[in-house]
Amino acid sequence: MARTRFVGDAGLTARMTLVLFLLGGLFVALIVGLMYAFPSYAVIIGLIGLGIAWWQWYSSDKLALRAMRARVVTPEQAPELHGMIDRLCALADMPKPTVAIAYTDMPNAFATGRSANHSAVCVTTGILDRLTAEELEGVLAHELSHVAHRDVLVMTLASSAGIIAGMATRGAQYGMIFGGGRRDNNDNGGGAIAFLLALVISLVVYAVSFFLTRLLSRYRELCADRAGAYLTQKPSALAGALTKITGDVAAIPSRDLREVQSLNAFFITPAISGQGFKTLTSTHPSLEQRLEQLAKIAAELGKPMDGGFSAPGMDR
Repeated sequence: MARTRFVGDAGLTARMTLVLFLLGGLFVALIVGLMYAFPSYAVIIGLIGLGIAWWQWYSSDKLALRAMRARVVTPEQAPELHGMIDRLCALADMPKPTVAIAYTDMPNAFATGRSANHSAVCVTTGILDRLTAEELEGVLAHELSHVAHRDVLVMTLASSAGIIAGMATRGAQYGMIFGGGRRDNNDNGGGAIAFLLALVISLVVYAVSFFLTRLLSRYRELCADRAGAYLTQKPSALAGALTKITGDVAAIPSRDLREVQSLNAFFITPAISGQGFKTLTSTHPSLEQRLEQLAKIAAELGKPMDGGFSAPGMDR
């Protein structure tokens, strides 16, 4: 983890290491399996796999901002936002990321990038319009902690295996439908078996990577909440922000939410309406779980939660 003043978490480091190790093994197994199934294209398959992983790593910040149609803003264009990030970065003793704004009414924020020196923090106009200065500070501290903990990089790399597996699955299905039946008699079904093998391997890798990234995503969100709250010493502000964002996201049209759901694992709250976030497929812990943790931090800091929140076991 990067050396900053954000509180560390050994559990997060262990989980990131384990996820990278397992998904790295799955990534190798997928590429080798595809190379074995299609030996004539082995070199091409290997180069494509490495190319996708490198591109995900190198361009992670640009790809995410482009997906949100976000625009990088200068201190002159957004002085208050830049000023807040400047103060938090100085407090955390970390490099300042690129600052961007996505012009959408959906209230949200995310961080992305391959390192502290090549990172970006993006907020939407929807969140800027809804949150108070203290609440926005809590959200930005949360996002900056993702960069400091480097979990945003791990999530980006972890998604590479799923992306390649998804591409291979569609390719294998296409081959089975359109090419599997046009084999000569000397082939003895070898082509169909190769496509089937590719399909099975791809589906297994995709499924495992899907659940591993979501398990890590839920844990890293709790870590970011905790780190951000300790840095600002204002857990109630982050609690208020999470409550507002979660409630207001539910009022956003479903069509608008679907357009950005590919970034759900990176948002501070997922762009999903009407879901309890309590299943294995959830990218985030439930709002109740996050508020309970923040209430415990508030009690530990001796700063009772305001805004109607209270520590577990205490009367409001």
